[in-house]
Amino acid sequence: PVIPCVVSEWSVWSGCAEPCKTTYRVRRRHIIQQPRNGGEACPPLEERAGCVEYWTRRGTECKQSLIPALITTGGFGKARKKRAAADGNERVGYCVEFQLVAITPGCLHSHHSYTHWMQYLREGHTVCVECQHPALDSRSLHCYGDGSGSKKNQLLHWQAVGNPQCKGTWKRIRQLDACSCPSVHSFLFI
Repeated sequence: PVIPCVVSEWSVWSGCAEPCKTTYRVRRRHIIQQPRNGGEACPPLEERAGCVEYWTRRGTECKQSLIPALITTGGFGKARKKRAAADGNERVGYCVEFQLVAITPGCLHSHHSYTHWMQYLREGHTVCVECQHPALDSRSLHCYGDGSGSKKNQLLHWQAVGNPQCKGTWKRIRQLDACSCPSVHSFLFI
């Protein structure tokens, strides 16, 4: 008889590979039954996903300037706000305006529907990045990579979530209580 491959459920996700930098976490599953007699082959046994750990293994906060701000499209926030309200966790956030200084060419070569927003990033443009729960850290009350504590005109790093080839630098202009950018230039800290 034809016997397909059978694999276990996924393990829980591991922690981040390294603290204080954009890295990855892993989950694995194992083969319960090898395929035989032309049975369906086994699927991948390991998956990786991006992650950032903002606290060192000793429990101290990472130095912010080492960490790129991780951003995604502002549209992601609508679903996130609904979930936060359902949790009763609606905390007041804030917005930071940045001027985009440099952008890698990888931002223009985003072919997945969830990465189309990256094509609107342009050097010299002002963008608004919202800091809202759950990215708003409960200890420091800021979002990582928001540039708080940076010097005037200091170049800060950012990276788009969903496309590791889309990243760049920006300068912090100011912090605002409410975002006022057009939707194509509104983003979220992750």
